[in-house]
Amino acid sequence: MAEQAPALWAGRIVVGVDASEPAHAAARWAAKEASLTGRGLTLASAVLPAATIGGFGIPPAFDFLDELRADAAEQLRALAEQLPCEDIEISVDVATPGGLLIEASQSAHLLVLGSRGTGGFTGLLLGSVGSQVAANAECPVVIWRGEPRAEANSIVVGIDGSKNSEAALGAAFELASFHGWELVAVHAWDVPAYELIESPQGVIPLPVAEVAEDEVRLSAEVLAGHRERYPDVPVREHLVRGPAPKALLDQEPGAAMIAVGTRGRGAFLSAVLGSVSNAVLHKANVPVLVVPLPAKEGE
Repeated sequence: MAEQAPALWAGRIVVGVDASEPAHAAARWAAKEASLTGRGLTLASAVLPAATIGGFGIPPAFDFLDELRADAAEQLRALAEQLPCEDIEISVDVATPGGLLIEASQSAHLLVLGSRGTGGFTGLLLGSVGSQVAANAECPVVIWRGEPRAEANSIVVGIDGSKNSEAALGAAFELASFHGWELVAVHAWDVPAYELIESPQGVIPLPVAEVAEDEVRLSAEVLAGHRERYPDVPVREHLVRGPAPKALLDQEPGAAMIAVGTRGRGAFLSAVLGSVSNAVLHKANVPVLVVPLPAKEGE
């Protein structure tokens, strides 16, 4: 990996780029965000050709690697010329795509990825690279899923009371304050459809009304501190009994972004690799922000 690469990542917005349109769309979004926030933008590409003879891997020739790196750098420079950002750097490294981006996340402010890629970033969202990066990055990751509506003015975030959803909520409030967005806090909860629980005395009715009241109190407690820190952010609470993915995606029409944590409690358990975030990442039509727990809390 290039020795100068860390300097091109620190405090910057880093975009994983290949020749695919989703990657270029992600770069355009990232360039606008970099300009608005006053941060530098780094376009990063991984070069790791597959070379086999008789099923055994062999290292490619150095001149072949140099040619690949030169071609990738030229593509990045051409893309950079089209982006609305003054501070743009490029980084082409011999590495696996996942490894490159996860290493960049150690010092980057934000990673941005297209939902699918070609070449080094093939299967970015639905395959191993996207899952690997979203699950292991040390900084927030934006997965580009499509252009929000022109009138979109909100950020949707799932909350459940866990430290992980708390991290996502904090990032969502910060973005909402900066961009002037409304924050839509979605708290989805559910109980068995038959509304019964088992006890030593047998099956008894579950007091659903009391459960709902508990969930309302939880939402209020989770939001309280953030409301005080960001009095400028309008907040709309959406408490719904039902599947968490549907509850989040139902709020998408007016959303500029959806934010989730990497893991959570209850319906949001293992949000990145589990059903909730997978559903959001597969079905959303707007950018999805995946926020990791700070390292000292995630250890």
